[in-house]
Amino acid sequence: MKTRVEKLIKKPFFRNVAIVASGTAMAQVIYMALSPIITRVYGPEAYGLLGSFVAIISIIAPVAALTYPFAIVLPKKNKEAHELIHFSFIISIGIAFTFSVILLLFYDSIINWLNLKHLSSFLFLLPFIALFSGVLQIAEAWLIRTKQFRVTAKVTVLQALVVQGSMVLIGISFPNASVLIYITVLAIGFKATLMIFLSEPSFYHQETTKRMNLQELKLLAVKYKDFSIFRAPEVLLDAITLGVPILLLAKFFGPASAGFYSIGYTVLSIPIQLMGKSVGDVFYPRVSDAKNNGEDVTRLIKEATFYLGTIGILPYITIIAFGPWLFSFVFGEEWETAGEYARWMAIWMFFRYLSSACLTAMPALSAQAFLLGSTVVSLIVKIFAFIAGLYIFSSAIAAILIASLAETVLEIIFLFITIYISKKQDQKN
Repeated sequence: MKTRVEKLIKKPFFRNVAIVASGTAMAQVIYMALSPIITRVYGPEAYGLLGSFVAIISIIAPVAALTYPFAIVLPKKNKEAHELIHFSFIISIGIAFTFSVILLLFYDSIINWLNLKHLSSFLFLLPFIALFSGVLQIAEAWLIRTKQFRVTAKVTVLQALVVQGSMVLIGISFPNASVLIYITVLAIGFKATLMIFLSEPSFYHQETTKRMNLQELKLLAVKYKDFSIFRAPEVLLDAITLGVPILLLAKFFGPASAGFYSIGYTVLSIPIQLMGKSVGDVFYPRVSDAKNNGEDVTRLIKEATFYLGTIGILPYITIIAFGPWLFSFVFGEEWETAGEYARWMAIWMFFRYLSSACLTAMPALSAQAFLLGSTVVSLIVKIFAFIAGLYIFSSAIAAILIASLAETVLEIIFLFITIYISKKQDQKN
């Protein structure tokens, strides 16, 4: 057993996962250490407004460059990767400019139509969010491609220190929701800037800055069209799926209820950020290489999923068993309801975490159309489940429980279908 563990540790894949996970773990320690102070300083209502705004950010950020940065990992030659960086940056600027024009022309209509009066003061931040998010995705993809996982880990820790520390220091004198929102937006640009300056080799390369003509841009867009046609709508719909509960809870039960859900979701996302994303960042180039070399991709997906499940099951079981008490103890008595929400959300979140390897493998499996279809089904089911709980039972917990059980079933189906698709791909190879 000792020999097997030593061999496992020496493998580059596990070593890289450990590097990324260690950075994420340190960041999560910082977050958990300072969160009890932040929740006590700002309170549920401020967190509710932040949660509502983060729901908007989570919808805009993933499509800030139409997901073309995801493709930067795939080309065999760096020249094409640099062209994708250039192309992605142009798209980010275009989308940021589009948001600016829309806000100038339809500001009042957007606020009234989407019932965003409580967030009206912050909508002008949307173009900045689009630009910052696009650059961040480009930087992250380049670091993954060049396997600069130490830089990723270092930046993750630095961002946590600066962002959480700022929230505490400023909140002591000015405990307002606007502080949380402004810092959250600036944190995106801060992280992107750190990644750019610390990366070596830097993606700021002659190939990146070289002007591409319209024909070259068109060829690149067509070659990687799966990302704009399938992946961009998928991440947009997935973000809407995650944001819908917050917006519905805010509308039916007020900002405090949305705040309870937000903090519950944030805590339950820790294993996803710690291990799910860490494995995903390292697994993406690994599974792409495996497919190109004719390796057994299905075996890699099964192994990654098994290790994720083994590591992650304990935290989620703990939340299911002791959620209300833990939240009350860590964040303060007024957050006990958040623990009750988290208890029922944990069932679905565990299987979402378990799907991390399958989700990462989608581009390599050429299965992004399937991923889009599954996300559409998930969005429809979640909306109906949530509305049923709110209207029939007039209970936030009932809505969360029904939606969580429905999402759990869908995540399990997604796992099995992904394995089936992978086996078919292996047989072709």
